[in-house]
Amino acid sequence: MAESSWNYCSEIHDGIQPEQLQYLEKPVGKFQANMVQLWDDLFQLCEKHEMRLLITPVDTYWMWLRWKHHPYNKKNGGPCVRRSEWLMCKETREAIKNRFTFFISRWGGSGALFAWDLWNEIHPAHCGGKSEYIIPFISEISDHVRNLELKLYGRSHLQTVSIFGPQLDKNPELADAIFRHPKLDFASSHFYDAATINNPKDTVQSAVVTGKLVREALQHITDNRPFLDSEHGPIYAFKNRKRILPEAFDDEYFKHIQWAHLASGGAGGGMRWPYRHPHVLTEGMRREQIILSKFSNLVKWKTFRRKNINEEIRLSSKAFTSFGCSDSTQAIVYLLRIDAIKRKQINKKAKPVDVKMIIPEMASGTFLITEFNTHTGSIEKKWEIVQISPGNLILQLYDLTTDLAVLVQAISEGKQV
Repeated sequence: MAESSWNYCSEIHDGIQPEQLQYLEKPVGKFQANMVQLWDDLFQLCEKHEMRLLITPVDTYWMWLRWKHHPYNKKNGGPCVRRSEWLMCKETREAIKNRFTFFISRWGGSGALFAWDLWNEIHPAHCGGKSEYIIPFISEISDHVRNLELKLYGRSHLQTVSIFGPQLDKNPELADAIFRHPKLDFASSHFYDAATINNPKDTVQSAVVTGKLVREALQHITDNRPFLDSEHGPIYAFKNRKRILPEAFDDEYFKHIQWAHLASGGAGGGMRWPYRHPHVLTEGMRREQIILSKFSNLVKWKTFRRKNINEEIRLSSKAFTSFGCSDSTQAIVYLLRIDAIKRKQINKKAKPVDVKMIIPEMASGTFLITEFNTHTGSIEKKWEIVQISPGNLILQLYDLTTDLAVLVQAISEGKQV
């Protein structure tokens, strides 16, 4: 955003240094006309193209690295002495709420606004290493945002707080704030696994890890609130190795991750940070999103009380791994080939395999089975199976080469339940 704002404004503000143009506020409380115009334009474009925005007040990564330039820094006339006091300093919290007030008042009525990430990648380092400050901080900001939206618009947007996923291993107590805070509507984490997602060696293992991470996240949630990975991508390959993934490889890496995320019980396919030049998703990635949305439209979401069954599904063949979620009347399963890697991608000419799949804890009755082709975005086959009594549902699938999405839905008198 900062780079875009400089390109956008350089012709208008000739002679002004980039750091003067890259902050929404400078000094604190004074909202820069060029940045406000940029956001005006962004919202207008998103409304036109029916795109939705998950908004966070600051990018804490860059705020941390460039603190000496930041308008919230006391040395620059701001309220906060040091980075480790952001969440503890009363004046800084007031500045954050003031920023939300400005944003809500100007853009809160836009249909392009989907939800608020009240604080991006929250971290104990933002409050002197004292995790006990995090839950009260979230409550304070949440109340301010929700109360103002209700006052101005009569309704409020969804709220979450994100975390750098590996931080949970170091600070497990943060799970209470991220996954179970009573004022948050959905949970979100950033999937950065050092051994796979950050620097992928093939297009399969990152998806396998994504399935594990979604399952772990859902196990933290006690009230069935939705979960999504709101940031992932090959950060180490891009940032440390200065390497952009080959486009065909990157498209397949992206595809497998999004299907693993959805099928494992995540909301949607997750949110990819491009890590490319230019900093946008490829056309291939957009096509994969369209295909995923076509499958998603087949699911009866309003009645789906799904739980993760990645480890409970049984397959007859070790050539594939599975990602799945289900309740007793509906299931989503994504099967991914793991034994046919050629040049770091799945070999599309690998010998087809027949797979018997067992899905546990399904109800009795008749089920409609939809086999969905993830390459063409079309239904490959539909067929029915009768389950005599509750328990394991056994499906026989034929000639699988690379991957397959399977939707299982109970039907009654020819109609889906």
